[in-house]
Amino acid sequence: MITTTEPVCRLDDLLPERPVAALIDGRQVAIVRLHDDRVVAVGMWDPFARANVMARGLVGSSLVDGEDVPVLFSPMYKQAFDLRTGVCLSDPAKALGTWAVAVLDGRVFVGSQVTDEAPLRRPDEAPLRRPEEGLARAG
Repeated sequence: MITTTEPVCRLDDLLPERPVAALIDGRQVAIVRLHDDRVVAVGMWDPFARANVMARGLVGSSLVDGEDVPVLFSPMYKQAFDLRTGVCLSDPAKALGTWAVAVLDGRVFVGSQVTDEAPLRRPDEAPLRRPEEGLARAG
């Protein structure tokens, strides 16, 4: 269900298979125009890297049960996420959320969230720090 009354952008503003970031109801979302002009929206939060980076990922395709499906690869650790469902192909327990999208008169509208991210992220959750980031360097 599309609930926004203002378009996020024009379809022509989106280059095929080049994700862009948008803020929808306070949530960071990656919007992707596919080569067939379908537009999808998934969450920016990468559950593996624990960072909002998915709009920097690469779009491609992968065979799933003999069907070629569009995927978004994480720019950090390269997991592939099905753009139709948001589910990670290598770990189905992890998923990006998905949002309803409509293209009307060449304008892209993003509506409410359709599927949740998994695992669910607390709004105050910060990215993980690597152990070496907290260490002082000897000079």
